Amino acid sequence: MISVVVADDQALVRAGLRMVLDAEQDIEVVGEAADGREAVTLARRLRPDVCLFDIRMPELDGIEATRLLAGPGVEDPLAVVVITTFDLDEYVHGALKAGARGFLLKDAGAELLVQAIHAAAAGDALIAPRITARLLRAFAGTAPAQPREPLTAREEEVLARVAGGRTNAEIAEELFISLSTTKTHLASLMSKLGVRNRVELAMWAYETDRVKRV
Repeated sequence: MISVVVADDQALVRAGLRMVLDAEQDIEVVGEAADGREAVTLARRLRPDVCLFDIRMPELDGIEATRLLAGPGVEDPLAVVVITTFDLDEYVHGALKAGARGFLLKDAGAELLVQAIHAAAAGDALIAPRITARLLRAFAGTAPAQPREPLTAREEEVLARVAGGRTNAEIAEELFISLSTTKTHLASLMSKLGVRNRVELAMWAYETDRVKRV
């Protein structure tokens, strides 16, 4: 069972998110918060598998709340998925830099929301497809960093699937390898390329023409 804390300053939105998530057999909403400070306090107390935070909230916004729970230097960070009405690059960059494992728009639909929760709980990241495409286009024309060491053939296969939006479990299944081996390849890729997360891995793959740019 995946436990989730939902934070949004609108009661109707919280009720809608709870309804969608509680309808899933393996997801349970264990707490709700109406502002960012309450969200951080609740998350630290309940230690849910995933936090689902709105961007614009009183007291603390979703980005700062994410930074306090998942940012650089946080011991035992929590998985946070940010969801917002506002499709702004500054929010996307801010949330990912703060340590978010997912970024969705509120019109993304129930299926993508559930996928994002499952991905975050599994240690993966899911970004709304149209946002990912825009992030990749924003890096068009930049000179990609050279890997510190050559990539192996298997790492190239893993990289291409990360850029295609596959989760760790999907990569493992497609390549007939274990989940732990998949995670080992991802860690090696991040180290060789000097990147911090799956989104940056995807950007590097697109910039080096390893997959067709969106």
